[in-house]
Amino acid sequence: MNSLCYNILLICLILGMTSFSGSYQPDYAVCTSVSNYPLLKATGYEYVESNVAYLMPDKSDAEFQEHLDEIKELKANIISCTSFIPGSLPLIGPEAKQDEALVWADAALRRAGMAKIPYIVFGSGKARNVPENFSKELATEQFISFCKQIAPLAQKYKVTVVIEPLNKAETNLINSLGEGARIIEAVDHPNVQLLCDIYHMTREDEPPSEIVKYGKYIRHCHIAEREERTSPGTKGDDFRPYFKALKQIGYKGCVSIECRWKDFDKEIQPALSYMRQQFQSL
Repeated sequence: MNSLCYNILLICLILGMTSFSGSYQPDYAVCTSVSNYPLLKATGYEYVESNVAYLMPDKSDAEFQEHLDEIKELKANIISCTSFIPGSLPLIGPEAKQDEALVWADAALRRAGMAKIPYIVFGSGKARNVPENFSKELATEQFISFCKQIAPLAQKYKVTVVIEPLNKAETNLINSLGEGARIIEAVDHPNVQLLCDIYHMTREDEPPSEIVKYGKYIRHCHIAEREERTSPGTKGDDFRPYFKALKQIGYKGCVSIECRWKDFDKEIQPALSYMRQQFQSL
């Protein structure tokens, strides 16, 4: 066998081993206080996920500087901030406060850029809830209009806003990846993309195949167990079909636990091990 054939065979064997070893793992994060980052890092997580309140959109830059100092001191890697628009600033309906919400969004996105936080999670179920007897079509138009206004701001500050479909108990607008994808297509801007939340997907009986279908828009992922929103492994939910879908789309992002912790310090390590084992088994 000449050297060229041997090298080709060796490369094929290596690629084959890589493809079937199941060695690839996404990055993992936890939605919690930034002050918990050292504990998360020591446990094996790559990131922490905070709340937009941490960016203090209604405070001065001088006040926010304390949080920038904390991030620097802890060397904290913050993947994103949740709860983008507060419920006190409705985006939908006759009482919508989009102008005020835009001021809030500009401050939040600017400070996310200052802190080098790549994503802002646009869940905000209360802010986007459609009022009773209000046209859902008009509500959708209002939401798209707001997203079109924040898109260039996100681009300016080098942040990607990821729209999070929520289950119907939390909001009545955007309850599936398909509905989220239609918003993204209407906005048509690279800095407004999609989040898949495995907890909300299971609550809505949304199959893993939807991740594959809309995978080109997915940039971030949340996870928790279905019944009581517990941490992975608490009740033993099988996430493998959803992990398989993420792997199928070549997902390179982060899987972030957004759950109700019963004992944070004791649960974070088993939760990480549980997710890694399930992903490894694919």
